[in-house]
Amino acid sequence: MTVRIQPDAFDINAEYLEFTENNREMGGVVMFVGRVRDMIDASVEALTLEHYPAMTERILDDLVKDAKARWNIDQARIVHRVGRLSLGEDIVLVIVGARHRQSAFEACAYLMDILKTDAPFWKQEHTSHGSYWVRERESDQHAKDRWRNA
Repeated sequence: MTVRIQPDAFDINAEYLEFTENNREMGGVVMFVGRVRDMIDASVEALTLEHYPAMTERILDDLVKDAKARWNIDQARIVHRVGRLSLGEDIVLVIVGARHRQSAFEACAYLMDILKTDAPFWKQEHTSHGSYWVRERESDQHAKDRWRNA
């Protein structure tokens, strides 16, 4: 399983153990975990993520295939949550395994940077001042652009 989208929390340790099981050739495993955080003024209480199920999974699968074509990685996995998540909960897990660490680091960063801009997820922040839909940040677009030039 390369991509999984789910409302339930994921277990980072279980994901790691399953990911590395029976693969003795991976010399490096890089993991990134994204969490619900307060970006404004300590008023974020929760985040709701929505998506188009079949489209989102296909796009994330294609993203993993692209990373495998760009770097010499053994495998990659993306686990992304949807639904209402509270402050401090994990949202996304990206794991990349490769024979050499540099490929794993670069592929993991690439997957997160492109996921942030290209995956069809919609985020609504719930704050003490009300709720609003989150727009793409300029910094996310800059992160994506660096891979175009690489």
